[in-house]
Amino acid sequence: MNIIIPMAGRGSRLRPHTLSTPKPLIPIAGKPIVKRLVEDIAETLGAELNQIAFIIGDFGNDIEEMLLNVAKDVGAEGVICHQKEALGTAHAIYCAKEVLDGPVVVAFADTLFRAKFQFDLTSDVAIWVKKVKSPDAYGVIKLDNKGIITDFVEKPKSFVSDLAIIGIYYFKDGVKLKRELQYLIENNIKQGGEFQITDALENMRKQGLKMIPAEVDSWMDCGNKDILIKTNSQIIEFVKDKEDIISSDVILQNSKIIHPCYIGSGVKLINSTVGPHVSISSGVILNNCKIRDSIIRENSELKDIKLNNSMIGQNAFVDGEFNSLNLGDFCRMEIKV
Repeated sequence: MNIIIPMAGRGSRLRPHTLSTPKPLIPIAGKPIVKRLVEDIAETLGAELNQIAFIIGDFGNDIEEMLLNVAKDVGAEGVICHQKEALGTAHAIYCAKEVLDGPVVVAFADTLFRAKFQFDLTSDVAIWVKKVKSPDAYGVIKLDNKGIITDFVEKPKSFVSDLAIIGIYYFKDGVKLKRELQYLIENNIKQGGEFQITDALENMRKQGLKMIPAEVDSWMDCGNKDILIKTNSQIIEFVKDKEDIISSDVILQNSKIIHPCYIGSGVKLINSTVGPHVSISSGVILNNCKIRDSIIRENSELKDIKLNNSMIGQNAFVDGEFNSLNLGDFCRMEIKV
């Protein structure tokens, strides 16, 4: 089994944090989004992984090495592919055409999920879906009375289905997908100015390939700050009994942790209360703070503050009366009286 993870997008809705860190590498409960995604897929499929291709922009050598280690940690070979121009989902996948061989999972790296399903790996295509309350905001699938996918509808204006496509797909034969993607690109078949995976899926369906849904229990987006913080809270709840989420070298001075939280190595809490649902990366110092439902990244320092629903970048400094913040890396905010 091979996995392809397109992740070259700019992550503009999550700025300022994505100005210095690609969105899939932002940590959720101590692990980058893309690492959690790979681990979830590996656990759900229960299949031996061969190669994992990461479709990236110009992220630099350090990030490429980190991604190769993500693949290695699940027993796979990492492959780095570059998408130099944003030309759509189909184009992004085709950038990893050398990995489109045999069974393949394609997973876009801006979503996390929890699932217990076991689908038939002999099916031609499986599409991960989740029931939603407002299907008009999503691409959805239609099913026949045997549970086979019969159509794809993008943001339906009237109700046709409540099964939203979450951006993860299984293909029994990656070569067939490669041919369809190549056909779109060579014939310049675009929607909205881009090459779309849904056009390839529709062509494959018309050719008689059997497509089935794989419904997930939970679907967590990572699109913007507020949604990311909510996802962080959900992930902490999921992993609190499975992972060591409180580092053994946390320094507590007259401070309290309201569980569950993730707290990394070398964190120092002084006269502070943290939690629930807070992720604090390594090297952070909190002094006289109350923090809940927030993400604080590496080596930042916060003083005399009470925060909720906030995201603080790396190497930031905050001192003063703030209630909710979205502060990027190396920024400084102070209120002096």
